[in-house]
Amino acid sequence: MIRPVEWLLRQPDGPQAVRRAVWVVLAGCPGFYVLNYVLHEQAMAMFAVFGALPLVLFCKLPGPPLLRARTLLLTLPAGLLAVTAGTLLAAHDWAAALGLFAVGFVVSFLGAGGPRPTAVAAALQLYYVLPCFPPYVPGQLGDRLAGLTIGFLLTIAVDLLLWRDPLPVPYRTFLADATDAVAGYCAAAARLLDGAGDGDPPAVREAALRTDRALEATLLSRVPPDSRPASVSLRDRGLNHTRAALGHLRTRLDGVAVDAHEPDPRAAHLLQLSAAALRRTTEALRSGSPARTGPADELADGTVAFDEERARRLGDAPSPEQLRQDATVRAVAEGVLVARQSARIALGDRLDPRRRRPTGPFAYATVPSAVWWWRRLSVHLTPRSVLLRNALRIAVALACARVVAGELSLPHGFWVLLATLSLMRTSAADTRAALLPAFAGTALGALVSVGMLEAVGERPPVYAVLTPFVFLLGFSFGTVAGPMWSQAVMTLAFMVLFGQVSYPGWDLPAFRFVDIIVGGLIGAAAGLLAWPRGAYGQLRDDVGEFLVRAATGCRAVAERLCHVVRDDGSDVLLPARRAMLLAQATHLEYTGERAARQHRSTDPSWGTYMLAGYDVVTGGALLLGRHRSGDHAPPAPEATAELTALAERVAGECVRAARALSGPGSPGPASDPNPARASGPLRLADRPPGRTPAADVLLMADAEAWLTAVARDAVRARGAG
Repeated sequence: MIRPVEWLLRQPDGPQAVRRAVWVVLAGCPGFYVLNYVLHEQAMAMFAVFGALPLVLFCKLPGPPLLRARTLLLTLPAGLLAVTAGTLLAAHDWAAALGLFAVGFVVSFLGAGGPRPTAVAAALQLYYVLPCFPPYVPGQLGDRLAGLTIGFLLTIAVDLLLWRDPLPVPYRTFLADATDAVAGYCAAAARLLDGAGDGDPPAVREAALRTDRALEATLLSRVPPDSRPASVSLRDRGLNHTRAALGHLRTRLDGVAVDAHEPDPRAAHLLQLSAAALRRTTEALRSGSPARTGPADELADGTVAFDEERARRLGDAPSPEQLRQDATVRAVAEGVLVARQSARIALGDRLDPRRRRPTGPFAYATVPSAVWWWRRLSVHLTPRSVLLRNALRIAVALACARVVAGELSLPHGFWVLLATLSLMRTSAADTRAALLPAFAGTALGALVSVGMLEAVGERPPVYAVLTPFVFLLGFSFGTVAGPMWSQAVMTLAFMVLFGQVSYPGWDLPAFRFVDIIVGGLIGAAAGLLAWPRGAYGQLRDDVGEFLVRAATGCRAVAERLCHVVRDDGSDVLLPARRAMLLAQATHLEYTGERAARQHRSTDPSWGTYMLAGYDVVTGGALLLGRHRSGDHAPPAPEATAELTALAERVAGECVRAARALSGPGSPGPASDPNPARASGPLRLADRPPGRTPAADVLLMADAEAWLTAVARDAVRARGAG
């Protein structure tokens, strides 16, 4: 026995499986024994054990035990409501099926709010399923609710008392590594402008590669589920904003390296201040204390001084290259200030009142969580959303399974729904792959159960003694051994439980096997008929749509800056943001499907394609905040024409990248992303001093630097695709 235990503990998920198995035993067995054998309340006993089992086996709640306990306590009222609805609607098959459709859809769709609603979704659906079959006994509702409450409380108490699993690496640690890498890149760029001026030296290239690797490690698809900042909490919103700001900085530092024109001590000094601020932000993220970010006054004051110097230099007729270099360095400093503030928000600090603007980059920090919940859900109220599709598919499959089980009068029909719920995946291929191990495991468990029932007979005390051993060994070794063994263990666990209430007979394992086949086939049919390709069939379209919306955002920002359209306070980048959230959700789901493993070598670089869109959303918002149209007069007509023409060309690059990604055919030749000496708006800088207003020149320089970075990202994506 020692060697199997050693083998189990050496497996990657072995220690967690052992803890979960012990958790099942201590949360499920004591309440069942007391209620069944001492108080003789069989209905209450069954709902106590079936209240605990889904929470332990199916709810992979992230975070420490205290946070899990709070989540489960908040889930208890929803569980009581689900049991009540299932009990009252069990009288009629169609009423129960319609209720199951509603419960299945709502609970699944609320998973758009983050990992915690997703984690408890299966348990809430099972709480409705368990009582929604005959016999219709509304008089037992009180016992059922009491049993469920006991199961919840025992689950929470045992979780708090058991030894703790190793906590996952917090996401802020991944961000700290990325922030440190960006700081190194910033320092290398500062040295480049401090006198080296020799193009793209190896130190800068190495810093860029290190930054790429660190930023790639922060992608949600690369981070363990327990560490992902996927909820609507302000902390997670701040973490995601920090990551976006770091990605924006990576792009702008590329511009510094490419566009470095000549040594510039003032620009180098601002980059050095930016690198120092990023290193302090790194310390804060590692420690979890916002105070470690240090004061922002030095970098903020340095940025103001740099702006004053930029304005003074206009009297010396700077070259277009100098204007572009200054604009890019200025954008880096602003991006660092944004990254610092968003990191402080993520670490629990309050937003600086001076940054509270309805359309500013930190508008999310002024929105209550309830409003943010609705915004997150509303984004997915579209047929393009994989989350909406999954919720509809699950709801339809469960409702159909309930109708079939009722019309065929299948004994213990809740097993049909349990199989549908547990075996259906987000794509037809994944569902088919899950069926054979499930059927084989159920058959194996049924054979063992028949032998056990024949050997033990009607002796409930024997089943009572076997129950903790079946739970402990089965849910530890079975979970690690694979899905076939998990189904076998589940079948055996049901038999030892039912053997203590009423002798199940040798035919009950056969009924379970038939129910599992029926439920699995219903799930497979639903997956085949409704969006069978899963996220794989949607990802290209969603990323392409994101790029198209980003192209529209380029035009809209340029028009807003030039007063072509009236500034009514609306968010011109909102369509791009919504498309970004849909693309991110699709990509995150895709990484968990078999298609992602099968097509890994032939897939385009999804992150590289989305980078252009990210730079539009992040950089465009910062540009609008810096040059608010109400703070300056409209640019001259010629300046407006130059800027809108450049925005149109960059939008075209984004559209061509979308076409290259989403379908066959030639998207057109790749353009040179590096601008000419006096490209676009910067032709204005060739005029004698005073011919063009200073504000117009600086606006054109900042906008041209941003649009050039977007064009580089789009062209790079087409090259990497």
